[in-house]
Amino acid sequence: MRSLPYIILALALNQLAGCESLPHPDTQTSAVDPTQVSSGTPVETGQCPPVETVVCAEPEVKVVERVIERNYEKVVEVPVAKDKLVLGSEELFTVEPGGVRLRALIDTGAATCSLSVVEMKPFERDGSDWVRFKLPDGPEGKPVTIELPIKRHVRVARPGFDRQRRPVVAMSLTVGEVTHMVEVNLVERGEFEFPLLVGRNFLKDAAVVDVSRKQVQGKPQLPSFSK
Repeated sequence: MRSLPYIILALALNQLAGCESLPHPDTQTSAVDPTQVSSGTPVETGQCPPVETVVCAEPEVKVVERVIERNYEKVVEVPVAKDKLVLGSEELFTVEPGGVRLRALIDTGAATCSLSVVEMKPFERDGSDWVRFKLPDGPEGKPVTIELPIKRHVRVARPGFDRQRRPVVAMSLTVGEVTHMVEVNLVERGEFEFPLLVGRNFLKDAAVVDVSRKQVQGKPQLPSFSK
C-alpha cells in the first residue's frame, strides 16, 4: 500500500502528458484509471481513456427577406379644358381667302403664322399698301391669286439665311371646326414640305399641342354662316 501515492502521482502526470506511460521509481507502471485504483479493481496497463466525440451545436441562421418595391411608369390621361383645341404636330388647315387646304406644321416656337407663296408682288390701292400673291392649291391644282392689304412688315432672321422683310396680312385659318382670323407673314419660296407654319398667335388661349400625334382634327370644316 506504500506504493499507492506513487501510482496516483503517475496517473496525474500521465493525464498531463497525453496518456504516456511514466516510470515508477522502482518498477515500470502504466496509466490507470484512478476510480479503478480507489475501488481496488485491477488496472489494465497501456490503455488510455476512450476518446469521446464532441458534437457542437449548429449556429442559428436567421434568414432576412428583403422586399424591393419597384415603381413603374404610368400613363395618366390628363383632362384638357373643354374650350381648348387639341392639335397634333401636323394638321390640315384651310386658308381664306382662297379656300385652299394646306398641310401645316404646328410651330410653338414661332410668334406668328407663316405662309409660303409664289409670285408675290406689292402694289398700291387707294393710297394703301397691298400685296398680290399666288397660293398653289395642291400638287396638281391651279394656283389661286389672292390680294390683301398689308397691315405691317416684320423682319425675320433664320439661322444660315439673311434677315428677311416680310409683309403681314390678316387671314382666316380653319382647323377641324375652329376658325380664327390671325396675322400671317408671307414668304416667297419654292417647294416646301409644310407651306403653312402655325405659330403662337393662333395657338394662344385656344389650343394645346400633343407632339406625339398627327392630324388629330382631320379635314377642316369651314363655318357655315346663316343668312
